[in-house]
Amino acid sequence: MSKSISAAAASSSHNLIGRKPPFARMTRRLLLYAVSIFFIFGPLSSLILWSLAEKWFWPHPFPSAWGFKYWHQVFEGKMLSSLGLSFAIAITVTLLCLVLTVPLSYLIARNRLPFKHVILLLFLLPQAFPQLPVFTNAMVFLYRFDLVGTLTGLTLIHLVGAIVFSVWTLVSVFQSVAESMEEASYMLGGGKVYTFFHVVLPMAAPGIIASSLLVFLYSLDEFTGSLLIGAPFHITMPVFMYNAANGYEMQVASVTSVLLMVPGIILLFFLQRFMRSEYLAAFGRV
Repeated sequence: MSKSISAAAASSSHNLIGRKPPFARMTRRLLLYAVSIFFIFGPLSSLILWSLAEKWFWPHPFPSAWGFKYWHQVFEGKMLSSLGLSFAIAITVTLLCLVLTVPLSYLIARNRLPFKHVILLLFLLPQAFPQLPVFTNAMVFLYRFDLVGTLTGLTLIHLVGAIVFSVWTLVSVFQSVAESMEEASYMLGGGKVYTFFHVVLPMAAPGIIASSLLVFLYSLDEFTGSLLIGAPFHITMPVFMYNAANGYEMQVASVTSVLLMVPGIILLFFLQRFMRSEYLAAFGRV
């Protein structure tokens, strides 16, 4: 009895020694949060500083004059037309991707197609190589049809990368929809078309929304293809920002970056709500 009491006391004292005081744990957590915030928001804070800096001379760590002069300059210039063009192309590409890839992804997910993994791999090929040579070859191809410098060509070059995100995401979404629900619909007399529109699509709706958000964000931020195919006739927001930075207009480029960042942050918040773990678990499964 005395041995067991002494053993319990020794174990208790050992646990107390091994347990760190609350102040040390709290300090460690605060340090981890501070380091994480620094690495995440450090580069972004530089953009905000530059967007509000009217005068900033080396080696001063902060601007000597603050204001919204360059914000007014950006809104009075051609930025709004570039912003509108970027949103219009992103919406068009998202809708086209939905029309093209929803039925295609459902067929890939539900049917035992020969060489299915090869078909999915083909969609990844444009992303497996550096973007510049891929888009340069696409530009040579589009020149043959006189599509360079046109809105049609700009939309097509955005589709090259957007379809990859859409197909791979939607295939995993449809694979996560239980086939037993479709079989139940068939047993109750529902046809394939009725089952697809009334059973499959409602169950896959969150994944379709998540895929659409990914495609929209990709198209909104796409730069290389927009520069090669659209410029100088159609200037999207990323190209507008590049031109400003290339001309050493750091304040204008920073204001443009902040404006381009806002819809991305908002849509990523919605993406987190619609992207489910089962979609990620089925991602890449054939």
